[in-house]
Amino acid sequence: MNILLLPSDTASQTCITTPMQVRHVRTVLKAKVGDSLKVGIEGGNLGTATIAKIDNHAIELSHIYCPTAPPNKLPLTLILALPRPKVLRRLIMDMTAIGVGHIILINSYRTDKSYWQSPMLDRLDEFMEAGLQQGCDTVKPQITLAKRFKPFVQDELPDLLLNKAGVVCHPSRQQTWQGYINENGHPQLVCIGCEGGWIDYEIGLLAEQGVQAVSFGSRILRTEAMVNALCGQYLS
Repeated sequence: MNILLLPSDTASQTCITTPMQVRHVRTVLKAKVGDSLKVGIEGGNLGTATIAKIDNHAIELSHIYCPTAPPNKLPLTLILALPRPKVLRRLIMDMTAIGVGHIILINSYRTDKSYWQSPMLDRLDEFMEAGLQQGCDTVKPQITLAKRFKPFVQDELPDLLLNKAGVVCHPSRQQTWQGYINENGHPQLVCIGCEGGWIDYEIGLLAEQGVQAVSFGSRILRTEAMVNALCGQYLS
């Protein structure tokens, strides 16, 4: 937690009561009255605030001053086959922290249908807030849930690809990621499968919309490793 994310309606002073934030300030930062903290206004700017009062359950902040704009989002829409619920939490936090602007969680043949009933999907805002506080950002990514693969690819994906390039990561393809970006630059839309990857039918439907299959290397990576390795390619 590298900043404290404050509500969007925060004025010059506020009171923090979120247990995780209070615990972090007290036990990790070991801050006291008069100390300055790094803060951000949700959807707004970054800055600092002063601790006016602190106890075991709440922290009163004053002199909140946020003049600095948040960092730009990565020029990337990431389509991710819905992963296992425990993995989803880490991925949403990591993708938010690294600055992905639009995350699309999509169904796939190898996505366990029970994942769509997971209570983790009701906690996406919580995971995004944790990612923002880690990455010193204030603007949540847009998250889209696409529970039907074919209708999404045929009806919605074309608009997302308008004047943009898209690739789908798939092993054993002759075209490599590095070769692709050497010729075309970084694509603005990337599709990553869940554990087990995509099936040929899904690759074919994506190809019909102009999404090119590329190999990210000879190693088969876990979804978390793949997402972080790929997103790191966009950091400057």
